[in-house]
Amino acid sequence: MAMTMKLNIVSAEKEIFSNLAEMVIVPGELGDLGILPQHSQLLSTLKAGEVVITEQGGNQESVYVSGGLVEVQPHVVTILSDTALRAGELDQQAAQAAKERAEEILKDQESEINFAQAEAQLVEAIAQLKLIEKLRKKKGV
Repeated sequence: MAMTMKLNIVSAEKEIFSNLAEMVIVPGELGDLGILPQHSQLLSTLKAGEVVITEQGGNQESVYVSGGLVEVQPHVVTILSDTALRAGELDQQAAQAAKERAEEILKDQESEINFAQAEAQLVEAIAQLKLIEKLRKKKGV
C-alpha cells in the first residue's frame, strides 16, 4: 500500500477537497511543485492553474486554483485559494467572456479601471481555459 498524506484544499467559499493523497502537484509561482508524503516543510505562493491530485488508490483529480498559498507538513498539505473549483465545475463560456472583458480593459488606455486587477483576471481566465482544454484532450473530445 502506498504512503499517503492528508490533503486539504480550501477556497474562500468552501472546502473543495479533504482526503488522503499519494501525491499532489501544485502551480508554484516559480514552477510546478510535486509533493509526496513526508515532504520537507514548505510554505509557498501559488499562481493560477491546475492542482493535480493522485488520490489513495491511484485515481487522479484536477482542481483549478486562482493562486494562493500551499503549506506542506510531513503528513499534511493545505492549499488556500480565493477561488478553487473542481475541474468539472469550470465554465468555458464564462472563462472566455472574462478573458475578453479583461483584454478590452487592458486595450483601453484611457479607462480608469485598475489595470493590475484586469491583468489578474486575464491570467485567471487563461489558466481556466488551459485546464479546460487539457481535460478535453485527455477525454479525447
